[in-house]
Amino acid sequence: MPLPYYVSPEQMMQDKAEYAKKGIAKGRSIIAVEYQDGILLVADNPSASLYKISEIYDSIAFSGAGKYSEFENLRKAGIRHADLKGFMYSREDVTGRSLANGYSQTLGTIFSQELKPLEVEILVVQVGETDRPNEMYRISFDGSIFDERGFAVIGGRSEALQAFLKERYKADESSLKATLTLCTAALENITSQKLPLEGLEVAALDRHRVGRKFRRIPIAESRQILT
Repeated sequence: MPLPYYVSPEQMMQDKAEYAKKGIAKGRSIIAVEYQDGILLVADNPSASLYKISEIYDSIAFSGAGKYSEFENLRKAGIRHADLKGFMYSREDVTGRSLANGYSQTLGTIFSQELKPLEVEILVVQVGETDRPNEMYRISFDGSIFDERGFAVIGGRSEALQAFLKERYKADESSLKATLTLCTAALENITSQKLPLEGLEVAALDRHRVGRKFRRIPIAESRQILT
């Protein structure tokens, strides 16, 4: 660029980060919490047709916060990557860690090289088989990857949600009912209003299911769990 329009690299990266953070903060929050049978994912999502939580592979789920079209493209790319790797090698070679690393590289490249960063924050979670631990990875707009334990939060007022969950989450009392109650209470706490179950998207990775571990929990079942 000509000198009158010069912007230092540090300032450019800072402006990109602020732009992406504002876009992500406008989105609604998503919570992933470990419980005794796997991982529960709950999203504040009033839409009945646009999912924020989806299956990527047999035991891996994906969720995104921010600009829907952008994290939907990332979801589709993740499915293609997982299917191709599973077909070429074996299904056991498709892991949450490898997917998270791939997403991290993609987001980092776009953030550093493109003029506009992606306004997204994503979660990649994998339920552990038998005695293996669960895996939860939070990937930020700039490609930063965080290995979470117990719970993870993206989108909206994520810091307030993390503080709420840190204070109340107990791994040894993590039944499905207790975990869903906790997630609902956390979302209601930051919105300061009662959230109807129709406005929540709920899914789980259940390690006891045969084959594919991902399942959506419909409104009627959520209501039954909470009663």
